[in-house]
Amino acid sequence: MKVLQVINSLNTGGAEKLLVDSISIYQKNKIEMDVLLLKKTNTFYYEKLKIESKGEIFHLTNHSLYNPLLVFKIIPFLKKYDLIHIHLFPALYWVVIAKLISLSNVKLIFTEHSTLNRRRNYMLFKGLDKIIYSFLNSIVCITIATEKNLKKHLGYNINSQVIYNGIQLNDFEKASNSLNFFNEMDSIVLVQVSSFREQKDQETLIKSIKLLPEKYKLLLVGEGKLLNVSKELVNTLSLQNRVIFLGNRRDVPEILNYSDIVIQSSNYEGFGLAALEGMASRKPVIASNVDGLKQIVEGYGLLFENKNFYELSDKILKLGSDKNFYEEIALKCYKRSLEFSIEKMVENYINLYKSV
Repeated sequence: MKVLQVINSLNTGGAEKLLVDSISIYQKNKIEMDVLLLKKTNTFYYEKLKIESKGEIFHLTNHSLYNPLLVFKIIPFLKKYDLIHIHLFPALYWVVIAKLISLSNVKLIFTEHSTLNRRRNYMLFKGLDKIIYSFLNSIVCITIATEKNLKKHLGYNINSQVIYNGIQLNDFEKASNSLNFFNEMDSIVLVQVSSFREQKDQETLIKSIKLLPEKYKLLLVGEGKLLNVSKELVNTLSLQNRVIFLGNRRDVPEILNYSDIVIQSSNYEGFGLAALEGMASRKPVIASNVDGLKQIVEGYGLLFENKNFYELSDKILKLGSDKNFYEEIALKCYKRSLEFSIEKMVENYINLYKSV
């Protein structure tokens, strides 16, 4: 079986990370798999994929991935594969339109990575989505909430199933503890790993730090268009000595191992891969009580009302002041993470490929 994975680019993000982490596992299971990027970006994920994948990596442009002329560049690829596995928008639109124009018989699978997106706020895109999704052979939703919201958005029955994301558990099991960002021995270090955009809501987390004692410190991993906004907030609240911006990092497992509490303060999520990675690092996880995160964290880590930085600070303080409670939640989180190996995820996708 020959499969082509199609994604917008290999910039930082959960979908991009999943693709890169899983490629070699598919190939070990005798699935011939190549990757097509709408736009080439020289990132860590791209370099990692070049090293770990035995397949080809193609790209269509170095410019805008929203150019509809990319449809015509996709058409030749449809003849070479048994199945196309698509991720994200606009890759979804361009591949489906390419199939329609070329009258190709190739099978299409799409993974829905988010419970919400901005397209769903506009009637034009709602109508277009109804058409585009109808030409997919199968839709994978990464949580039950993702599937429920998609069905509500489209307004008709879809050929879908839930396949939960997975992580490389060994990466977090073997992570070293050689980092040191804060010199104070009694520091309690919080961490959030996420891009700086409205969805991730670092603002709520930063505001919660202001309410906590001085020994509580924060590491923020990632980059994005709202990075400077977060830095300005840190300056406004005089938290410069308690908050460190680390940018994009290749040593996230080590950073999680160094930290004490993992936070995910998102306004919405499809799944919450970063929260799961925190669990795999044997750390207690606190997440906003929103679809995607709730289904992963509830009953294991702690949830707080979205945007309620007062409640978030209370949850942090409870973990930081009660050692037994801290260890209880950390153990629950770790056991939860064991249910989400990337090998199990790949096995489920391969079964779907065969059925399609």
